[in-house]
Amino acid sequence: MILGFVFVLLTIGFYLQAFQPVSSQETKEFKIVEIKKGDSLWEIARKLKEKGVIRSKIAFILKAWIGQKHRMIKAGEYGFYTYYTLDEIIDLLVQGKVLLHKVTIPEGLTLWQIAEILEREGICAKEEFLNLAQDPEIVQKFGFSAPTLEGYLFPDTYFWAKNTHPAIVIKTMVDNFWKNWKEFETVAKSKNMTLEKVITLASIVEKEAFYDWERPIIAAVYLNRLKKGMPLQADPGINYALKKFRRLTYKDYYSVRSPYNTYLNEGLPPTPIGNPGKASIKAVLFPAKVPYLYFVSKGDGTHFFSKTYQEHLKAIERIRGQQEKFSLEENNGTPN
Repeated sequence: MILGFVFVLLTIGFYLQAFQPVSSQETKEFKIVEIKKGDSLWEIARKLKEKGVIRSKIAFILKAWIGQKHRMIKAGEYGFYTYYTLDEIIDLLVQGKVLLHKVTIPEGLTLWQIAEILEREGICAKEEFLNLAQDPEIVQKFGFSAPTLEGYLFPDTYFWAKNTHPAIVIKTMVDNFWKNWKEFETVAKSKNMTLEKVITLASIVEKEAFYDWERPIIAAVYLNRLKKGMPLQADPGINYALKKFRRLTYKDYYSVRSPYNTYLNEGLPPTPIGNPGKASIKAVLFPAKVPYLYFVSKGDGTHFFSKTYQEHLKAIERIRGQQEKFSLEENNGTPN
């Protein structure tokens, strides 16, 4: 009789303990658990126990069954603190409050570069993302008269769950683009500049400029060239055609047969060559009031700007001289 009573007390004590959180709030230990589609309740309990989120698989299963919530658990990647109660854990699973990952999309990236980041971060598959972003019907539904969404996926820091459908990712980025474009829409109309022209030119400025203070000057150079009917001769357009952003050779300028080669084709490229940020868009709409028509990189992120081709050639020679001098100094006076 006494032994039976003791056994009952021990059993009750064990189950009461099993229903308690793994740790106190002072611990602040965080665990990540992925629940896959089709996982059984037992499999979910096993994963939570192995990760140290719950004390007892049986206790978790009983809680889920008693509340009839076991059929409402959603798949996804979840984050739990070890001080969460069973009720809090189950509520998270039922509500589908999955863990969100911080993903930063830098300014100027192309569609395929963005796709690579998304796949690397486990947000969505690269090919699925590209298929949607390059679908003309989808592009049209978002309000663009363009073949793809290149240029219209706004660079920013986003928070997405793993295995998010690419359509959701794209909508989030396009919505962000339209939200930011509202700031410039009136100015663009007042200057008789179409959305396509602004974003295409901004995408070139984004690739050429390293410092924000130079963006309006670089934008002015290209706008001055367009006004005079001169070819843009923008190197990033060739890089975009090659799908490789590398240092170009003289041969590249005239051997790459593509509408994005603005050495061989007049005017702007047919589409943006990347997704520009706010600073480059602003630079196109508020360019510097300068007479420059040429610029060449100094190699430190800044540029020499020139009004005439003769000045431009002198700037190139000056830079070459500095580079040769630096090379000699690096090699103790011995030419490469």
